[in-house]
Amino acid sequence: MVITDFFSDVWETFSHPSPDAEAPKGGASTNTPSSGTDEESQEEADVNKADAAEGGDEDSGHRPSGGDDEEEEEEEETVDPKDALEEECADSKECAPAKHHYDECVERVTGQIDNEGKAKEDCIEEFFHLTHCATQCAAPKLFAQLK
Repeated sequence: MVITDFFSDVWETFSHPSPDAEAPKGGASTNTPSSGTDEESQEEADVNKADAAEGGDEDSGHRPSGGDDEEEEEEEETVDPKDALEEECADSKECAPAKHHYDECVERVTGQIDNEGKAKEDCIEEFFHLTHCATQCAAPKLFAQLK
């Protein structure tokens, strides 16, 4: 019963607003438009007219700092060597039996889907055996590269 009491306490705490909460003091200003509306204050209208009179560029938005002629340097995406090592190990002689069982299962399941519209089994167990073998094979090679 302890866990149910915990959840009921949590529910009561977060489901009801606090009775101590007060309405915000002050009120909405009638001098300026509300935030999020399309209305334009007189000050904003004056600034927009002045910008239009200057003949500003169409693309006069935010410009990145650092100069106009500098091109952004593209950071080279680092490649995880683990993926390549595991793929190499999955195709190796060491993992050949697990890969063979997985490939046979995939053929069997694909045939069932083609013939009957659904499969009677899945290949999760075979997939995990192959993945485990590839990971066990790749781990020493990976740590040797990282040293």
